[in-house]
Amino acid sequence: MKRLAIVVPCYNEEEIFERTAERLNDLITDLIQKHKISSDSYILFVDDGSTDRTWDLMKDAYVSNPHIDALGLARNAGQQNALMAGLAAVEKKCDMAVSIDADLQDDIEVMEEMIDKFYQGADVVYGVRNDRSTDTLFKRSSARLFYWLMKRLGTKTVSNHADYRLMSAEVLHQLMRYGERNIFVRGIVPMMGFRSDVVYYARKRRTAGKSKYSLARMISTAFEAITSFSIKPVSLIMLTGTLIALCSFAALLALTVCAACGKNISEGKFILTSVWLLGGMQLAAIGLVGEYVGRTHFEAKQRPRYRIKQVLSHDLMSSKDRCRNGSSEF
Repeated sequence: MKRLAIVVPCYNEEEIFERTAERLNDLITDLIQKHKISSDSYILFVDDGSTDRTWDLMKDAYVSNPHIDALGLARNAGQQNALMAGLAAVEKKCDMAVSIDADLQDDIEVMEEMIDKFYQGADVVYGVRNDRSTDTLFKRSSARLFYWLMKRLGTKTVSNHADYRLMSAEVLHQLMRYGERNIFVRGIVPMMGFRSDVVYYARKRRTAGKSKYSLARMISTAFEAITSFSIKPVSLIMLTGTLIALCSFAALLALTVCAACGKNISEGKFILTSVWLLGGMQLAAIGLVGEYVGRTHFEAKQRPRYRIKQVLSHDLMSSKDRCRNGSSEF
């Protein structure tokens, strides 16, 4: 039997935390009784700098439950960084890890199927939503647009898969070697090329609390994913600029011919519109290139993605592990 670690990033989840902890603990207990996982398997909750009582609830759960550990970040580092913090903490202490959001809209019942596929040889098992009827029309439409756009830009992603996945210890080890600050885990894992499989499930409604993925955050996540994995937007801008230049030259040639034929043409509006169009395209191009340059600037600084405030673990850690977990090396 292998040791399982379930990593759950949390941000202001006090309304749902106790229910989530109870359901995941029941799942762990059931899997242990079925001899699917070892008895020392556990859940790691990661507090992403919450401003409510989430961390206090984590500490209470840690004290009362031997299957629950907690890791607190000093400030809000973002969902992807909180996820990486949790995965880094379990990397050397488990045989397989499952990451899942705290709202449990992703069906935990298929986790057993994920573990079965792991024993059958899969290093990565993706949880894929085949029914998103509980999502709003806007969220379903924006998700389809996002995955379509990522595919067109040449990024290898799994459609309708968020961050609900199982990874083997070897995958975790290799994932930790990716040190970029602008990180998008669901794009990196498929790119690594390990043997993978899929389980399907219907997405559920959130039972309490509010979704942290606002429109602005979804747009930000999509932009980070695109700029992290593709330079095609820069190529598209160059192509667009070339096409506009050719069209402008053709229009100028047409105006010259018409004027030579004696036609009375009002050039003012046409020229003014062309200037606005070209000016807008230039500003957009400069802005996009600036985003890439800015991200390169932050990558070059090599600042830590997060800083760990406190670790609550039932494992006996060596002094080296304690130093590592308390540092900012990640």
